[in-house]
Amino acid sequence: MRLKTLGGAAAILAIALTQASCGAKGAGGMGMGGPAPVGVVIATIQPVGLTTDLSGRTSAFLVSDVRPQVSGVVKARLFKEGAYVRAGQSLYQIDPATYQASYDSAQASLAQAQAQLTTAQLKADRYRDLVAINAVSRQDNDDAQATYQQALANVAAQRAAVQQARISLDYTHVTAPISGRIGKSSVTPGALVTANQATALTTVQDVSQIYVDVTQSASDLLKLRRDMAEGKLGRSGSAQVTLTLEDGSAYPQPGRLEFSDITVDPGTGSVALRAVFPNPDGALLPGLYVHARLSKGVTSSSMLIPQAAVTRSPTGDAVVYVVGAGDKAEIRPITVTQTMGDKWLVSAGLKPGERVIVEGLQKVRPGVAVKPAVIAARK
Repeated sequence: MRLKTLGGAAAILAIALTQASCGAKGAGGMGMGGPAPVGVVIATIQPVGLTTDLSGRTSAFLVSDVRPQVSGVVKARLFKEGAYVRAGQSLYQIDPATYQASYDSAQASLAQAQAQLTTAQLKADRYRDLVAINAVSRQDNDDAQATYQQALANVAAQRAAVQQARISLDYTHVTAPISGRIGKSSVTPGALVTANQATALTTVQDVSQIYVDVTQSASDLLKLRRDMAEGKLGRSGSAQVTLTLEDGSAYPQPGRLEFSDITVDPGTGSVALRAVFPNPDGALLPGLYVHARLSKGVTSSSMLIPQAAVTRSPTGDAVVYVVGAGDKAEIRPITVTQTMGDKWLVSAGLKPGERVIVEGLQKVRPGVAVKPAVIAARK
């Protein structure tokens, strides 16, 4: 692998020359004692499932503010704060007296209109027969038919008025729009409320499922798509998400990625992601700070080596020691992308089968003879 910059290459060469000169001075002593014993792991290519950890907040699956749709005085509150309520359950009773009177008045007007309709219909039918024998004028018949049609329209209007009065009367029972946990009440009996007021009477939240909203860097998302397009990264085959709570404990229920926004936030340069988790016991509450681990995909051309094997050059480049020809130590620059537990994910710089020194690094210098022993790799 080529180093990213000439400065990096020079720095690695300087380290190697300096350590080689130091090793030459001590070679006699080390040589008299034989090759330095070191522990090595064998670099192997393996499929690795890549993940990313993102911070976010929880939010309720459904949220509904309860507001009155008619004005009046609250006569009673019919729920216990913090309890579970079902959709359609009565929450408040608003004084229905004026709405009941309006409903009764509308019904009386409908009855009057229906009586007028009966009279108009009988007259229209009679005049229709009489005009056929010229017993009444055509004008009188036309007037009778028009009066009948007006009576029909009046009945329809009065039926609509009754329906409107019935709806307003029903709205004096303020009901739960959804099922879920209900919050505290902002009013008490005796309070005056107005239709569609800005302040909610209370809020109902469905927390049987919980949303987890996180953000991912747009640059990371673009790199992920590019790697998939170039075949460097395969799809994971699963959109499963795991969750770690604020106290460090793991949430036992896995979730799934449900939504990825298509718009980049110009202020942060990030993209919003949303996962949904089952919450049967109500352990997750809205507003919690959590860490979500999302699966990015599977890479088949990377290697995992212990973090203990990797050191840094003065320029910050990652380097390892490998056992080269003649069982002599060689320094090797590598490219690491991310940690996976106690291991580094290496994307370039190592070849399959190379022996990477993990233990005994304090005795190793470039060109020094070593006695490698393969150690079992930790899972």
